[in-house]
Formats: sequence, structure tokens, C-alpha cells
Amino acid sequence: MTTTPGPSRRALLRVAALAGRALLVVWVTATVVFLALRAAGGDPVEAVLGGPGSQAGPEAVAAARAQYGLDLPIWQQYLLQLWRVLTLDLGDSYARRTPVLDLVLSALGPTAALAVSALVLGWLLALGAAWLVSWARAVSGRLAPVGRAVVAVVRGWEVLASVLPHFWLGAVLVALFAVGLRWFPATSTPGSLAGLVLPTVTLAIPLAGFLGQLLGEGVGDAESRPFATTARARGAGPTRVFARHTLRHAAIPTVALTGWAFGFLVSGAVVVETLFGRPGLGRLLVDSTLQRDVPVVMGAIVVIALVYVLLTVVTEAVEGLLDPRAATTGEDR
Repeated sequence: MTTTPGPSRRALLRVAALAGRALLVVWVTATVVFLALRAAGGDPVEAVLGGPGSQAGPEAVAAARAQYGLDLPIWQQYLLQLWRVLTLDLGDSYARRTPVLDLVLSALGPTAALAVSALVLGWLLALGAAWLVSWARAVSGRLAPVGRAVVAVVRGWEVLASVLPHFWLGAVLVALFAVGLRWFPATSTPGSLAGLVLPTVTLAIPLAGFLGQLLGEGVGDAESRPFATTARARGAGPTRVFARHTLRHAAIPTVALTGWAFGFLVSGAVVVETLFGRPGLGRLLVDSTLQRDVPVVMGAIVVIALVYVLLTVVTEAVEGLLDPRAATTGEDR
């Protein structure tokens, strides 16, 4: 006879699983970054001494290696790096002589603002596309050509948007709205809402295309369910059926991908922040990689991984609110 764990034990097991997942993500991330930076070639001590061509003497090179532990065997450097990551003692930047944690946290704010605004806009665009398709299907009996045309246009837009490269889309938006129409600035500065528009749109459109496809499939499946048929039989219009019945069920798998969406937006931010001259984690990563500033690269990527884990936990909680069965152990979904 098997016994079902009580609520408190289930909560403890869930917390332990989340903590283990977070540690695994951090360990894998730190290991991959460490090996990738070592495999890229070059000598990190150049960043300590001011970059290539610094013409530092042998004594200065030896002192820099000893100060930052670069004279240790590679396995000892790896273990030292892991310990620093686990204790959040990320050390100082080679190139900037500033604590890495301060640099990463100062860059996190602008990137978070960009990612959140792009995520919100992407969701709004995806919801609008899903509503248009739902409306077109509902009126297809009376306006068949119009309904089919709307579905074809929306589906085509979603596929096209999902494959647009960020650098190409950003360049087109700059040429059109910054250089041509001069509605928005071509560069983005912290605190400028106008400067946030083009980077946000650049990140949001490809995300909206992907979310729209997934959400549209969920809406189509939900519209064939008995609860949607019953609502229409009671006289509910397309918008009411979409907002009150089908959207909640269709959004569950899409909400579960919000954590992935954050990773997608951060990877896009590397290109977008560089393209628009916007400070943030993406631009910090690019600059530090070019400078071979190992502590900054490690710290930035580890912080991104931790935020990703946190968002995954939040999205699981939201998914449980939308579908309580998702949070119930052992119950068939």
C-alpha cells in the first residue's frame, strides 16, 4: 500500500528539487563558460595589463598571474572559479578593476527593463493575433473569404516574424523610424522611454511570432472542446468565448515557455544592445568577451542562469494557477 506525501512534505520535496535544479544549472553554466574561454585562445593576463600591446615586463606579467591565480594549474583555476560562483564572490574585473558583482548588477537593470517590455509587447501581439484568428473562424460561415484571408495573413505574419534575425530587423527599424521618419532615436540611453521603443520592438516581434503560433494552436484546440461549444450555443460572441473560455486553456503551454522566452530575449539583447548602443548585460558580455575579462563573463552568465531558474519557478506557479491539475502530484493532466 502506497501513501501519498502530505502537503508539507510535497512542498519540501519541491523546494529541494528546485534548489538542486538551480545548482545544476549554475554548475553546468560555469563549467561551459570556463572551458569555452580557455579554448578560445589568448592569455587572460593581457586584460589585466591593459590589453594586447601593453609591453609589460616579465615581472609585471608574473605579478598579475599570481594576483589573479592565473599561475595555478588549470584544474585549480576551475575549482577556484566554481567556489567564487557558489559564494557569489566573483572577484574583480581584469580590465575595469571593479567588483564583478557591481558591474553585473548595474547592467542587469537596463537589460531587465528591455526584456520585460519586449516580453509584454510580444505577449500583446501574440494575443492580438490569436484573437483575430479566433474571430475569423467564428465568422467564416457568414464571411468565408474574409475569414480565410485573415487567418492566412495572421499565420503568414507569425511564421515570418518568428524567423526574423534581430540584427536585420533592428537595422530596418533604425533606417525607417530613426533615419527616415525621425520618430525615435537611433541610440538608446538609460531612462529614455523614446530610446527604449526600437530595441523593444526589435526583440518583441520575433518572440510574438513564436508565441502566436503556439497560442493559436492552443486556441484552435480549445475551440473544439465541449465548454466552448456550450458557450457559443448560449449566445456568447467570439470575443467573449475567446476571453472567458478558450484563452485560459490555450495559454497554459505558452505560459510554461516564458522562462525560455527570457533566455531568448537575453540572447537577443546581446545583439540589440550592441546595435542600439544601449548599456546592459548583453553589451557587457560582448565587451568583456573581446577583452577576455573572464570574471565578468563568468559572473554575467551565471547571474543570467540564476534569473532564468527563478523565472522558471514563477512560470510553473502561474501555470499551476491556470490549471490546478498541473500542480497536483500524480493526477492525470
